[in-house]
Amino acid sequence: MWPRSLAIRLIVGAAAWSIIALAAGGFVLSSVFRDSVVRSFDAQLNVYLEALIADSEVRPDGKLTAQTDLGDPRFGQVFSGWYWQIEGAKGVGAPPGPDSRSRSLWDETIDIDSDLESGGIARGYTQGPDQQTLRYIARQISLPGSGLPFTFVLAGDTAVIEGDIRRFDTMLYWSFAILAVGLLIALFVLVRLGLSPLNRVSEALAAIRSGRADRLTGDFPLEIQPLADELNSLVEHNAALLERARTHVGNLAHSLKTPLSILKNDADTQTGPFAQTVNRQADTMKRQIDHYLSRARAAAASHVLGSRTSPEEALSALTRTLRKMYAERGVEIETHIQDDLSFRGEQEDFEEMVGNLMDNACKWARTQVRVTVQPVNTETRRLSISVEDDGPGLPPEAKEEVMKRGARLDESVPGTGLGLSIVRDIVELYGGQLTLEESALGGLNATLILPAAGT
Repeated sequence: MWPRSLAIRLIVGAAAWSIIALAAGGFVLSSVFRDSVVRSFDAQLNVYLEALIADSEVRPDGKLTAQTDLGDPRFGQVFSGWYWQIEGAKGVGAPPGPDSRSRSLWDETIDIDSDLESGGIARGYTQGPDQQTLRYIARQISLPGSGLPFTFVLAGDTAVIEGDIRRFDTMLYWSFAILAVGLLIALFVLVRLGLSPLNRVSEALAAIRSGRADRLTGDFPLEIQPLADELNSLVEHNAALLERARTHVGNLAHSLKTPLSILKNDADTQTGPFAQTVNRQADTMKRQIDHYLSRARAAAASHVLGSRTSPEEALSALTRTLRKMYAERGVEIETHIQDDLSFRGEQEDFEEMVGNLMDNACKWARTQVRVTVQPVNTETRRLSISVEDDGPGLPPEAKEEVMKRGARLDESVPGTGLGLSIVRDIVELYGGQLTLEESALGGLNATLILPAAGT
C-alpha cells in the first residue's frame, strides 16, 4: 500500500535521509572527539616527557639519574598505568633492560616498535604490564656527559581515553536518538499539514457529489489552486452538458408529441379500421417516446454531480395527487420517512420511479397503501423505499413476468404495462435495485434500493 500513499512516501523518504545524515554526523563527531581526546592525552604525555628529560643527567661515573615521580604519585604506584623508562645504547656484555624506569613499572619494560633517530619522536600503542593498553611517546636524546643517545619513553593507560570517548558516544547516541524521534514527529506533522489541502479538496468533492455544495470553495495553496480551478470547471461543464441534454430532450419531446397529437385527433374524427389502427399506433408511439425520453433524461441526470432530492417533499406532492385520483375508491396512503434522508439524484427521476410504484399500488389496493423510506445502512450510503398495498398480490411465477416491458396480468385494470419497466430501467441507471416481495399488508411490496446523498 505504501507506494500509493504520498504521505508514507514523503515520511519514509525524509526519515531515511534524516537517519543517514544523523548517523554520518554522529560518526564524524565521534571521530573528531576521539582525535581531540588523543591529542590532549599526547600533550599531557609530552609534558611529562619534557619534565623527565629535563630532570635526567649523566653523572661523572657515567651512570644515569632521573626524577622518579615527576610530581605525579601515579608513577610511584606499581602498575598504576603511568610509566616511564630511559634506555641507552647497550654495549657487548651489558645487562638487559632500561637504564632507569619508574617505580610503577616495577621490573617490567615498555616495548616500542619504532626505530628512532637522534632527536626523533614516536607515538603509538603497546601492551603494558597487567594487560593494559598503553599510549606512549618516545624520544631519543643525547645527554651531556654521554656520547651515546638515550631513548626516553613515557606511557599512560588508555582507559582514561576510552572512558571519555565511551561517555561522549553514549551521550551522543541518546542525544541523536531523541533528535531523530523529534525529527520523525516533526516530519509526520509537517507532511500531514502539507497534504491537508488535498484532504479539503477530497471533502469538497464529496460535498459536491452528495449535493451539499455545487463547487469547491475556500482558499487553497498556490500548488493546489490550479487543481481546484480545473475541478470547478469540470463541475460547471458537467452541469452545462446536463442542461443541454435536458433542453434537447424537451425539444425532442415537443417536436414528436405535437405531430402525434395531431394524428390522433384527426383519427378520432374518423371511423373505420384505418382510424383505429392509427389510434393504436399513435398511443404505442407516445408510450415508447415517454419511456425512452424518461430513460435518456435519467441517464444524463445519473452522472451529474451535486444532484440531491428530498424524499419528504417529493412524496408529499405524489401523495396529494394520488389521493385525488383514487378518492372515489377510498384508498388511504400512509408515508413513513426517516429524518435527514436524501436521494442522490434528480427529483424528476425519483418521482418517476416512486410515482409509478405508488400508482400501481393504488390501482390494486383495496383500502391501504404504505410508503416507507429508511436507510439500508450508514456504510453503503443507500436508502430503501418500500411501497406496499393490501391488494391481491402476485404469485411467485408472475413476479418476473410483470417486470417485462408492456406485460400486464389483468387487462381490466387501466394502464400501459410500462410502469415497472420504466422504474427498473431508471433504477439500473442509478446503480440501484428493484425487488418485488409479499407485503405485510397482504398484497405486494415493491422495494427500491437507491443511492443516498451524504449529510
